[in-house]
Amino acid sequence: MQFEFATAARIVFGAGKSAEAGAAASRLGKRALFVTGGNPAHSLSVSESLREAAILAATERVSGEPTVPWLREAAARARAEECDVVVACGGGSTIDGGKAIAAMLANPGDPLDYLEVIGKGQPLPNRPVPFLAIPTTAGTGAEVTRNAVLGSPEHGVKASLRSPWMLPSLAIVDPTLSLGLPPFLSASTGLDALTQLIEPLVCAKANPLTDAFCREGIPLVARSLRRVCQTPTDLDARTDMALASLLSGFALANAGLGAVHGFAAPIGGRFPAPHGAACAALLPHAMRANLDALRRRRPDSPALERYRKAATLLTGNRAARAEDGLEWVEALCRDLEIPPLAHWGVTVEDAPALAAQAAESNSMKANPILLTPAELEALLLAAV
Repeated sequence: MQFEFATAARIVFGAGKSAEAGAAASRLGKRALFVTGGNPAHSLSVSESLREAAILAATERVSGEPTVPWLREAAARARAEECDVVVACGGGSTIDGGKAIAAMLANPGDPLDYLEVIGKGQPLPNRPVPFLAIPTTAGTGAEVTRNAVLGSPEHGVKASLRSPWMLPSLAIVDPTLSLGLPPFLSASTGLDALTQLIEPLVCAKANPLTDAFCREGIPLVARSLRRVCQTPTDLDARTDMALASLLSGFALANAGLGAVHGFAAPIGGRFPAPHGAACAALLPHAMRANLDALRRRRPDSPALERYRKAATLLTGNRAARAEDGLEWVEALCRDLEIPPLAHWGVTVEDAPALAAQAAESNSMKANPILLTPAELEALLLAAV
């Protein structure tokens, strides 16, 4: 048995903890770049905290998901403002944008020098400037991961800027920041978190530490995702989901993912599907494809028992079969009215190209079984 575990240097969790952002940032640097999402209202308390600490130097907004051209311009503006610390408050895209700016502020050249797949994939020569991550959604776990996902309109794909040095200096997880999040965003980001707990649990790179996070996180989603969608101001349920998202970040960053995320990257690069929405549409179909393939070709695989364990965690039934977990997820997606991929423009004709891209993705390398091109296409078509 061999594995490693790495995460943010410091994690602060709890309602109201985001009020500490200004004081925390002032210990990390002197001039802060504040990165916010498309709706800055969710992060007003954090920006006010930075102003009170007299550290706020400039503000950058991520509208939608960060792209390579956006990163070039944002990093140049931050450099001109002499920013030496980056604070990002928002969803996963906002945190990834801030993480990428922090990396480029400390390193020469162009983002394509360091990007995987579409770039040169060179390692960062220098540590990023200090980075503080404050999520306002409960889904991506980006506050404790070591990569930033960037879209490249030129290439029609998403790729990661990745380095062990990109783990945040500090993550502040404050469940109150997600209060009132609309049901669709709560559902899609919450299903992303669930995906990031199920895939690491069953993946080929699972280890005892990440197993523990998955076992703790899956029941939190099971009991609270419907609640946050039905009652957006339920703080107890929001706290469950914020913790589940954090645990999912630990798990994916230190184990691996699988077919859902293998498809999510190329779909996100070519279509306007938010990452969480793509994962939500794919999750039950990827579970079914993996279970069918495992039973046909590897009936002795330990992944089947891991799928059964996921089912017991989702249903609360110790005698649950792996298929019971699949049916539970299918019912959840129906209840939350998750739209199929066709809603985002994906068609039957797109299946061969997307399947080929997914097969080459880093996420697919940890899938519990190697899916054939035909199985990958069938998986995608089931989600369209």
